[in-house]
Amino acid sequence: MAKPGTDCPSSLSASRRWGGLFDVEGLRFQIDRLTDHSSQPGFWDDPDAAQKLVQEKAGLENLVGRYDKYVRETGDLGDLLDMADGDEAIVDEVCAQIPLLEQGLRQMEVSRMLAGKVDRSDALVSIHPGTGGVDAQDWAEMLFRMYLRWCEKKGFKVEIVDQQPGEQAGIKDATFLVRGLYAYGYLRAENGVHRLIRISPFDANARRQTAFASVEVVPDLDDDVGEIEIKPEDLQVDTFRAGGKGGQHVNKTESAIRITHVPTGTIVACQAERSQHKNRATAMKMLRGKLYELERQRRESEFQSDYGVDKMEIGFGSQVRSYTMQPYQLVKDERTETKITNVQSVLDGDIDELIEAFLLKTADQRRKKDEAGVSVTL
Repeated sequence: MAKPGTDCPSSLSASRRWGGLFDVEGLRFQIDRLTDHSSQPGFWDDPDAAQKLVQEKAGLENLVGRYDKYVRETGDLGDLLDMADGDEAIVDEVCAQIPLLEQGLRQMEVSRMLAGKVDRSDALVSIHPGTGGVDAQDWAEMLFRMYLRWCEKKGFKVEIVDQQPGEQAGIKDATFLVRGLYAYGYLRAENGVHRLIRISPFDANARRQTAFASVEVVPDLDDDVGEIEIKPEDLQVDTFRAGGKGGQHVNKTESAIRITHVPTGTIVACQAERSQHKNRATAMKMLRGKLYELERQRRESEFQSDYGVDKMEIGFGSQVRSYTMQPYQLVKDERTETKITNVQSVLDGDIDELIEAFLLKTADQRRKKDEAGVSVTL
């Protein structure tokens, strides 16, 4: 028999409201519009624009397809429940399927929340060690690994833009590009300062140490993003020899690029490629993304603690998430109060629960802002 507190009929009947919740008819209309547009002569004359439209259409079709699938499954379970006629085994079987449906709907809800103008974009992620010396550099590398593992699990592609190793351990800085649908939409949840508490492997006395590292996530924007205007006279461009491993060419040629946006003081650098031209193009993408974030932060001053790139000291009192390994095991997101006791699992890339909790909270805040008539998007 169904367990006390499990209301299978109510859970199944809730499917009637899903269509309104996800605006399925509106999504179908968008799919039809994109299908019509893709069938027009000359559609592939601009391959980049055409590819983006195809990706957008595929994403919408995926969302609607999942909705249709859950509606069918819910209907089938409802029919099965109607035929149960008091059979406890059938009722238990139906009720056992409810959590799976709820999990699928939660994933759909997360997809619905990734509706921002640039949420579908690729993401540029930068990690910088803060307070904590060698421990902070090691912590930065641990975060670097965590995100690489998460990207691997999501099927996202990663391109290393810049990576500076520490003298003793860890990294001084790392920047990488994450390519995949909604990469920025998901990873913007990681913006901010991350704190690690553990027994330091670099302390001969095995004392507990606290280390900090900041994570900065910006969208990989196209040149045609109208809100971002970059004037050539506002840029200071410096070239230098790339550091680290890379062969004779890298060591002898000033292929690395550093660009400073003088009005804002924003600095970006890239040395991943042997070509100075390619490094400059990547650096400009990074700059465009950072300026986008700065502008959004300006427009959302009261919202930036949850949404923007906080310009706080990378130290005590500024963290968005804490990872405690001693004296107990706990990962706690300070913004959502989400807690996970399996720290190693999180460090191995299982951060979806943390990301989804952030998206749920910010979507709720965005809805309240919209209802109040306050614009919170760029």
